[in-house]
Amino acid sequence: MTIDLFILLLIGFMLIAGLIAVESRDLLSAVIAIGAGGFALCVIDLLLGAPDLAFPQVVVEVIALVLLIRMIITRRDTSRQTPPDTLRTAVVMLCGGIFIVAVFLAAGGVGGAGTIPPFGEPVLAGSPAAGVSHGYLAGSARDTGAANAVMGILLDYRAYDTLGEATVIFVSILGGYAVLRSVGRKKTGEAGAE
Repeated sequence: MTIDLFILLLIGFMLIAGLIAVESRDLLSAVIAIGAGGFALCVIDLLLGAPDLAFPQVVVEVIALVLLIRMIITRRDTSRQTPPDTLRTAVVMLCGGIFIVAVFLAAGGVGGAGTIPPFGEPVLAGSPAAGVSHGYLAGSARDTGAANAVMGILLDYRAYDTLGEATVIFVSILGGYAVLRSVGRKKTGEAGAE
């Protein structure tokens, strides 16, 4: 099984997980389906050689799953059951099909002559910004000594940007902790007693 076929299977899994999340009547099942789709994206990032994208994705997925599952488990369900909406399901399926056809045609369809450049080719080949990206790529192996050009660029040329992204992840972890903590919170009956 080639990597391209495995990536296509993971993309199909992500689409199925998204449909399950949209159509599920149980909120916990929808959250788990979204998490499964996010973890499939992490595996795709790793297969494409982008650990710099996969690791933050895993961290965000874990934090989001913990927060959402905690909120679902502790909430009181005051909703009522509604009959299934066939029109909504049909619209979701139609939009998903149109999206898949558009991506297939943009990638070149069966012949492979689409508008998206082949994997590994620079996206900005004809633009003025291509000089910057070519300079980064040409100098990354020489200046940084990194085996992975993406990691060399992120950690040497764009270190402050990477530090900012790590700070955002750290602040989201602190925010998750602040939401989930139980020390210092008042019970519902105590708030009106003061």
